[in-house]
Amino acid sequence: MAGFLLRRLGASLLLLLLVLTFTFFFLRLLPGDPIQQLAFEGQKITAAQQAQLEKLYGFDRPLLEQYVTWISSVARGDWGTSLSQQRPVSEALAAVLPATVLLASAALAVEFGAALLLGVLAARRRGSALDHGIRVVTLLLFSLPLFWLGLMAILLFSYVWPVLPASHMRSVNADLMSPLERSLDLLRHLVLPALVMGIATTGGAARFVRASLIEVMSQDYIRTARAKGLSERRVVWVHGMRNAVIPIIQVFAASLPVLLSGSLILEVVFSWPGLGRLSFLAILARDYPLILGATALSAGIVILGTLLADTLQALVDPRVRDA
Repeated sequence: MAGFLLRRLGASLLLLLLVLTFTFFFLRLLPGDPIQQLAFEGQKITAAQQAQLEKLYGFDRPLLEQYVTWISSVARGDWGTSLSQQRPVSEALAAVLPATVLLASAALAVEFGAALLLGVLAARRRGSALDHGIRVVTLLLFSLPLFWLGLMAILLFSYVWPVLPASHMRSVNADLMSPLERSLDLLRHLVLPALVMGIATTGGAARFVRASLIEVMSQDYIRTARAKGLSERRVVWVHGMRNAVIPIIQVFAASLPVLLSGSLILEVVFSWPGLGRLSFLAILARDYPLILGATALSAGIVILGTLLADTLQALVDPRVRDA
């Protein structure tokens, strides 16, 4: 098991390095000058001021030298200073990470809760009208643009039926509330974006649960369990899902990139102060250090999720360790 973990960890670190290297050089090919973005609105900086700022931030050096300097600083734990926020990149990321983790965790719970229920229901009613209806609805939700679903959810539940907040993470007067009221206020703001993100990605996971459960339910030990007189609920949820959950673990890892990309879109739509919105603003500002830090954090979360899924699958199925 230790050798398996070391191999996976080494491959993960190499993949993270490749992602950061590609992003570093790709950013330099994009149009736009990060120094010009530092100027105040309606003002321009002189050539002398621009040269001084380029020297200050190291943009006057050869590109390869910039990369070596930056990757050396990263190896020491220094991600540089944000150009747009004028504070350390690590500080800017730490300020928004809890909001993204909260939203992604809630969306993940919604996705897999709904996927398990719909997948099991479709598998038990295989070939019925209910099975086809679940497939059509989940495929439709999966196909619709995420930003459009978010906007329609705001239109319905914040304007037509004003029951949930349309944006932000807290109300304006949240500081005046009691701890319990602040928690409830946060929950109200979380419900809409978490439901949109979770339900939109439920389709693929639900179909995977259905296919896995149908395959497991045709095995001999399932027929034996039924022959012993066990209830259908116990056969499905105890004997069936125990073995069907092994391949579903991989779906968990595959959901992380989707949730992060969805977070980038929905955090902008709902003005949620998380990593996605911060990345969007950093791209507009051509804030290279902040973009690289946000990319590293996002890629690290995805790679860590994949590593966790591989580890869990290796623990459940020993055959994976020798692969």
